[in-house]
Amino acid sequence: MNEGRKIPAGAVDLYTRFIHGEISRRAFVSGVGKHAVAGLTAATLIDALMPNYALGQQIARDDERIRASYVTLPSPDGNGSIRGYLVRPNSADTRSATPAKLPGVLVIHENRGLNPHTEDVARRFALENFMAFAPDTLTSAGGYPGDDFKGGQMFARIDRTKMTEDLVAAARWLKARPDCTGKIGATGFCYGGGASNALAAILGEELAAAAPFYGAPTPAAEVPKIKAAILINHGALDSALAAGYPAQEAELKKNNVRFEGHLWPDSVHGFFNDATPERYNKVTGPQAWNRTVEWFNTYVRS
Repeated sequence: MNEGRKIPAGAVDLYTRFIHGEISRRAFVSGVGKHAVAGLTAATLIDALMPNYALGQQIARDDERIRASYVTLPSPDGNGSIRGYLVRPNSADTRSATPAKLPGVLVIHENRGLNPHTEDVARRFALENFMAFAPDTLTSAGGYPGDDFKGGQMFARIDRTKMTEDLVAAARWLKARPDCTGKIGATGFCYGGGASNALAAILGEELAAAAPFYGAPTPAAEVPKIKAAILINHGALDSALAAGYPAQEAELKKNNVRFEGHLWPDSVHGFFNDATPERYNKVTGPQAWNRTVEWFNTYVRS
């Protein structure tokens, strides 16, 4: 998938299983070692598979075009509170004495907490003239620890029901802000993609659109509650989710949910994440991003 790289597909699959908690760190390291070949030692393979957040950063944290801050808000039905990263385009707040009202996008991380890649995606939305809020579901455990492996361990110990309530609180807080138009969308990746699908049912008419990336579908019994327009992004090589897509599509059609689905070709789980270059697809990643921005412009901005 990436020019000049020859990482075996089996090693990439092991990384995906490892970050989802399906195998232990020891099993991951041992398994990758079996894919070592001349010029690619086990250590080289592991280093290539790990996230490189500096490489994946598109917008600097101190970019003068944005205004960003960390905000903690109450979540009485969840873990008490949730902290997140709020970003707005600087132009929306400097043209007049009153901040411009912008449509909002909730950006939900993978199963490792609010890492630098997710924050960078929030900044990308701000430069598309949205206000973005990226909550950290690890808040109750002290927040993203700066290490994905430790973040994954922390994530696994947090009650999922309370975690979902934290995201509901974040979505409603974003929607109610005086500098928001009152229309919001949700997007996310892996866990965040599944959470976006879940929020579409929980929030009903409160959510205008969702654009989940490689996330678990909304449970069939909950699909009738969806009022949002749904844009589904799966990788065609992400075998489990790709295999389940026809059933997901059938449920949405049966319940007259406005949706569009993509099985992006030559794309694995995590194909949008440019901080993990061995999974990132340089063709379909940007295509999926552009389609997502178009989707939110149509259903959240309008």
